[in-house]
Amino acid sequence: MRTTVRILIAGAMFALATGAALGADAAVGTWKLNIGKSTFSPDPAPASQLRIYAESAQGLVLTIKTVTADGKQTTVSSTFRDDGKSYPISGSPDFDSIAVTRVDPLTTHSTQMKAGSTVSTGVRSVSKDGKTLTFSSKGTNAAGVKFDYTWVYDRQ
Repeated sequence: MRTTVRILIAGAMFALATGAALGADAAVGTWKLNIGKSTFSPDPAPASQLRIYAESAQGLVLTIKTVTADGKQTTVSSTFRDDGKSYPISGSPDFDSIAVTRVDPLTTHSTQMKAGSTVSTGVRSVSKDGKTLTFSSKGTNAAGVKFDYTWVYDRQ
């Protein structure tokens, strides 16, 4: 009887540990932009970009490091939860806050805002094999130009 109880307790502990691991955001890690698979309307595409997702007690930390087509370096960062609430984002001339909602374990929807008004929306998805992240976004930038981008990233 004791052996059965020990096995049940060990199985329950394993199930809890596995469940906690499965609860981690599939995007956590470093992603490098694959310019050849991405589309940018209007052009130009950036020269390069890294998206870095890390977990913290405050939520998911996102850092986006970009080198623009003309060689300028920018860094955008935010810490947010996928609860649909608005969180500040720094380093972008186009938006100052983001609200993210989880659709399923691999997909989120986001709304980017500037001074409380929606300026763009996006869908982030991670492939089932965990090797590709795609972020599709549509909106209007700070200069008033409409855009429609599909960013495709490879896990590093």
